[in-house]
Amino acid sequence: MLPIFIEKGYEGATFSDLVAVMGIKPPSFYAAFGSKEQLFERVVGLYAQRGEAIVQAALDQPTAYKAIEKLLRDTADADTDPARPAGCLYVQGALTCSDKAAGIREVLAQRRLAIEPLLQERIRSALAAGDQSVGGDPAKVARFLSTVIHGLAVQAASGATRAALHEVVDVTLDGIRRS
Repeated sequence: MLPIFIEKGYEGATFSDLVAVMGIKPPSFYAAFGSKEQLFERVVGLYAQRGEAIVQAALDQPTAYKAIEKLLRDTADADTDPARPAGCLYVQGALTCSDKAAGIREVLAQRRLAIEPLLQERIRSALAAGDQSVGGDPAKVARFLSTVIHGLAVQAASGATRAALHEVVDVTLDGIRRS
């Protein structure tokens, strides 16, 4: 289901698309998932688990700079994973939903914003521990990095290659490195 929701978004993925890709009849769909929204919530949950693993592996790096580098590079790789459509479910899933899907839009907005406090805290704790590898105000740097992360997804969905995304990562890292 992830590929359909990444490609078409929540509202763009029709019920017919979903049952066709699963190879099941509507009654089986309803018995298994209840509704399209419930299926989407399950897909978001599974997608979140993979994303949380990427974030945790990055935050565990020895310096703030290394944490940010790993997060950006792993994000670029995930956004261009050939095993699924390019981009990010949180970015493409519900940006343009109608008012009927406002709840979905809000859930995904919260998921997109969740990275900022994590990055902010990682940078703050690094500074407190004497790690001066990243310069700037932690809140502003975290907001900037969140914007870059979501921009990588947009670029990937627009056809940018993994190498092109890594070039963006290189420029970003040059900009945050404390000299």
